[in-house]
Amino acid sequence: MADCKEKFFSDFTAPTRQEWRDKIEVDLKGADYQKKMVWRTNEGFSMEPFYLKEDVEKLATVNALPGEFPYVRGNKAACNSWYVRQDIKCESAKQANAKALDILNRGVDSLGFRIPGADVSKEYVAELLDGIYAECVELNFITCQRHCVELAEILVAYFEEKGLDREKVRGSISFDPLEKFVVKGKDTSALLGTAKQMVETLAAYPHFSALAVNAYKLTNAGAYSYQDLGYALAWGNEYMNILTEAGVDACLAAKSIKFNLGINGVYFMEIAKLRAARMLWAQIVSRYTECKEAAKMHVCAYTTTYNQTVFDSYVNMLRSQTEAMSAALGGVESMVVVPFDAPYETPTDFAERIARNQQLLLKDECHFDRMVDVAGGSYFIEELTAALATQAWKLFLSVEEEGGFLAAVKNGSVQNTVNQTNAERHANAGKRREFLLGTNQFPNFTEVSEGKEPLSCGCTNCCGHADEGKGEIPAINSSRLASDFEALRLSTEKAAKVPVAFMLTIGNLAMRQARAQFSCNFLAAAGYKVVDNLGFETVEQGVEAAMTAGADIVVICSSDDEYAEYAIPAFKCLDGRAMFVVAGAPACSDELKAAGIENFINVKSNQLATLKEYNAKLGI
Repeated sequence: MADCKEKFFSDFTAPTRQEWRDKIEVDLKGADYQKKMVWRTNEGFSMEPFYLKEDVEKLATVNALPGEFPYVRGNKAACNSWYVRQDIKCESAKQANAKALDILNRGVDSLGFRIPGADVSKEYVAELLDGIYAECVELNFITCQRHCVELAEILVAYFEEKGLDREKVRGSISFDPLEKFVVKGKDTSALLGTAKQMVETLAAYPHFSALAVNAYKLTNAGAYSYQDLGYALAWGNEYMNILTEAGVDACLAAKSIKFNLGINGVYFMEIAKLRAARMLWAQIVSRYTECKEAAKMHVCAYTTTYNQTVFDSYVNMLRSQTEAMSAALGGVESMVVVPFDAPYETPTDFAERIARNQQLLLKDECHFDRMVDVAGGSYFIEELTAALATQAWKLFLSVEEEGGFLAAVKNGSVQNTVNQTNAERHANAGKRREFLLGTNQFPNFTEVSEGKEPLSCGCTNCCGHADEGKGEIPAINSSRLASDFEALRLSTEKAAKVPVAFMLTIGNLAMRQARAQFSCNFLAAAGYKVVDNLGFETVEQGVEAAMTAGADIVVICSSDDEYAEYAIPAFKCLDGRAMFVVAGAPACSDELKAAGIENFINVKSNQLATLKEYNAKLGI
């Protein structure tokens, strides 16, 4: 059989790199290879459209095995299972317990309880966990940082009283004082001194994490993949320094840290990010201890809220599904899929059911839980993992040069960098250089908010009360990418009259249709009612139809050559009865401007700024 296989493959010669490149050049038909085929990532490096075996032979990752140091291919060798987690906001212990018992029968095997700090007590925990078999379910707790030690002591007493097997109890307490530094700009360094007590309290439970790195908050603020990875590593390393300097054994310290990482919509990049994260964290931990088991990075993945939208919100399910696929293929230990309606309401039972089922679909129908590191060996993914790891490591080292993550957060460099990225991404969305389906690209023309309003980014902490005053240091801006367009669209919807944008299509059939389609998508992003047309014989006929339709905006759609013939007569015929817009950037633009035409829209227009300007002109 082996002889047959060798003979079979000997009949084929592997194409060389140049042969692949020549074939691509032929298929491009003269288009620029660099512009069309090379992926210039936001991470600061470029990816070629294809790689060969010799490209990855130099990478150490291709020789790694699943379940073995440095864990680039995952912590497990036999399967790729993960916990399906759902977080519960605890209005009361009884309510949260009833909900937990219900969703445990619907596919969930990991619970996250958000407990108000004032409610933490032995009685509350007992009622909360009543009927829940702690040896069979992962239990996670989020509460006020000042009550975390108390909660840890109560949980240990509860587990001991129940006689639970310490090896079977799994979960975490989200003790992460640095999160408040980053998210709120609040100096909580006084709480860092209790990190040792947290670890020692839970030391007897090897699979119950005492500390958290909530780096998903950076993802939700728009950070690029290399940024949230690099900062997450520095974040975790800061806790390692704090614990070991306090006298905690390095092996115990590393095992006590859980990473809650965000997953954004860049599919392959996020798979690579999770692989790179485990590899780099293993390298960091190996500097503290020789214990290979301690070098495993324990990750719970959160799908991001940054790209979620209020309008066309069902698209959020598509976004979170690809993110969940990235997380599953990247090899996480647990996952939270954020419900599609989270941007504008407390998630409904339906939305939560869909979020659960998105993970169950990947498990029960796609069998993602059975395949260990399915991306391993892919030349592209291996190169992407290595390139992303290099960029994240550079950022990690730059933070260490500042004195570590705590020092970098205190001087605001982390927050300022993330905020700058967020601002750049908002600007790119405004210019349609970053697309959000249903928001700045292909909006639903007839959709109205029906009372939906974006929820604030949140100012309530786990104690159940609002934070008072401003932070002492910079905080991150967690405004969603769609927020500017949503505010614009809602203001339009609330106006006394929703503007009507009428397409005056004339001349060349192909060009007028293409420009009408572009203009409809462009203007509908502001919530305008758009009226498309098949075409008019004369501009006078088109203007008359526009006035009959009650148009507030008339967009002339034709070819560049024909604008010289049609645009000025149409503008004069309209005679100021509506705003006049030319779709395109014709060579005769200066001539048209000289005639008084002010408004032009094309692919280079700043869509958000243009629509805000139009609203102002329309008195909205």
